[in-house]
Amino acid sequence: MKQLTRRETIAMGAAMGQGKGRRGAKPNIILVLADDMGFSDADCYGGEIGTPTLNRLAEGGLRFTQMYSTSRCWPSRSCLMSGYYPQQVGRDPQNGIWPKWAGFTAEYLKEGGYRAYHSGKWHVPGKMPVGDAKFDRSYYQQGQNSFFKATDHLRDDQALPEARVGTGYYATRTIADYAVEFLEEHEAKHARQPYFLYLCFTAPHFPLQALPDDIARQRGKYDRGWDWMRAERYARMKRMGIATWPLPGLDREYVPGWNLTRAQMKEEIDAGEVSHAVPWEELTGVEKEFQARKMEIHGAMVARMDAELERVLAQAKRAGDWENTLVIFLSDNGASAEIMNRGDRHDRRAALGSAGTYLCLGPGFSSACNTPLRLHKHWNHEGGISSPAIWHWPKGIRARNELRHNAAHFVDIVPTLLELAGVEVGEEREGVARPPFPGQSLAAVFERDGSVSKEFIYFRHEGNRALRQGNWKVVRAGEEGAWELYDLREDRGESKNLAGQFPGRVREMTRRWEELDRQWVADNVRGR
Repeated sequence: MKQLTRRETIAMGAAMGQGKGRRGAKPNIILVLADDMGFSDADCYGGEIGTPTLNRLAEGGLRFTQMYSTSRCWPSRSCLMSGYYPQQVGRDPQNGIWPKWAGFTAEYLKEGGYRAYHSGKWHVPGKMPVGDAKFDRSYYQQGQNSFFKATDHLRDDQALPEARVGTGYYATRTIADYAVEFLEEHEAKHARQPYFLYLCFTAPHFPLQALPDDIARQRGKYDRGWDWMRAERYARMKRMGIATWPLPGLDREYVPGWNLTRAQMKEEIDAGEVSHAVPWEELTGVEKEFQARKMEIHGAMVARMDAELERVLAQAKRAGDWENTLVIFLSDNGASAEIMNRGDRHDRRAALGSAGTYLCLGPGFSSACNTPLRLHKHWNHEGGISSPAIWHWPKGIRARNELRHNAAHFVDIVPTLLELAGVEVGEEREGVARPPFPGQSLAAVFERDGSVSKEFIYFRHEGNRALRQGNWKVVRAGEEGAWELYDLREDRGESKNLAGQFPGRVREMTRRWEELDRQWVADNVRGR
């Protein structure tokens, strides 16, 4: 008797579980991406905001504890839409050249009979969702300086009229509205085909703007500050089995170089603005009040995203085939320490969180949102690159409310989806040989933790760089920073730098990083 491959086993299991379902064995796929959401913001990762939708997904499936992004929005999205490291496809730096050999996730899945839909943020510079990436339908929210208006948004790559403040527009709801519309259309016209929905919320990215009732529900929750919040989250994460290492201290010196200066923050934003992550008790009363109000807005944005996701999933359930629908939830990077003043600029007289304000979370509460990890979006330390990762698929994942500690990266998502969809990608595109995907399918991890072994996980973003091999990680902050070495099995909080104790390991790992970096850049050059 022929021994089945893992792909055939998965397909057979889905088909048996589905019975007389209309779409055969191929699962529907809903890939959800939050923007600047902290590693522990969701309740099921230790948070206190209130995320019942994400909690239910986690209870019915898996949570990965070591899923890595690239630390920034556009390179992470290029991974998810190509299956390659951003350096390979010319997306770090942002405006490189997309190689001829690189396709797109929607394009790959459509070869397997899928319809493909996108709603929300896109941020794959130089490429369009429908015209280039081959999505069948798209709502592309390009302008992101306000949640209460849209001056630059597109439907199927065509410009839409401006949505003005005061008309009831709120970005998170609108992104969900289009996702629901596309799923309704799919059910009405293409019900016999499986679908791929790429749902990209812009929340909780700055500017911190939320609906008044949502803010009111968070009122008073953060008055005790970020030190208290970090300690509370850390305790919950230890009980959950997510955190097994010491909680690192606050990084007082690390802030983005493009932030407003302290004087600018006080003048342009508020006297309560704080430039660095310092102990809460060092703040003045005015600063404590202002910072707590900002975190309430961040929490309101996360809670609203959770509620709008529930609307989208309700439509998926109404359409049928929910048992054979895979939902994946990720964040494009860690919470952000940025403090800027863009768009229509901040009006100090406007109600905090309203359309007239332009607020950013900042380094204090960003540190708390990334509990129990170090640093923020942009850096390659764990707080910048660690993403929540929830997987829910009733017929395809037997585990319920389980953790997976298997290390993984966004480059693994596309190979996983292709295996589950039964799609083989050609060896060349536009006459140019396609390099192997650098990631691996994670399907085996659904059954057994630790079943996927990775030789390395590579990181580079704007001078920051890192390499993980097994439980060892080398990381460098900026072009002038020294390489640091950490044993992530014992110290994922990166509190104890072991570079001085193991200089040979540092040399070996940084040499491997340089080899990979040259290889990824060469892949890109070869495909131009």
